[in-house]
Amino acid sequence: MTDSIDVIPPAPRGTVTAWLIRRLPYFIVLLFGVFGVAYTSMTGQPLKFYWEILAVIVGLACIAAGWRKTTDAASRRELVVTQSLHWLAFLIAMGILLLPSVNTFLNGPATGLALMLLLALGTFVAGVHVSAEIAVLGVLLALTVPAMAWLKRSALLLVLIALVIGAIVVAFRRAGANES
Repeated sequence: MTDSIDVIPPAPRGTVTAWLIRRLPYFIVLLFGVFGVAYTSMTGQPLKFYWEILAVIVGLACIAAGWRKTTDAASRRELVVTQSLHWLAFLIAMGILLLPSVNTFLNGPATGLALMLLLALGTFVAGVHVSAEIAVLGVLLALTVPAMAWLKRSALLLVLIALVIGAIVVAFRRAGANES
């Protein structure tokens, strides 16, 4: 007697769910990048190994994306070598940015944004060579840099707007309750 396991069938290829699932790794990288900037901004301390690991993960994703497009051993070897050198250069640039003698010129939020921008640039340039999806991820990572800078600058304004909206909602609810 064998046990049967119910398996959820995969979503059809054309659905939004399938599209999101295929791009989930890219969304996760984007989320981790935003988390890294937020953490660095809040604590003032960059997570050196965090950014390095994230860059290595993106580099491995680039190799995986390029691997699917290559067919022969020589092309795959070239892909691994060029992507390894590419990401090594960006890891060195991140390391230079985090050197105490260099990092004293930047505060915590600026360091986080600079690291995110380096990761975005590295991702975009690698994506140009291996996959349009990775290039788009690089653009999205780059767009989060000014968005997060604006959000940090505008946080008080956003809180005030939320409080005003909340007060208006409470006032209308009370007025509606008094009418009934």
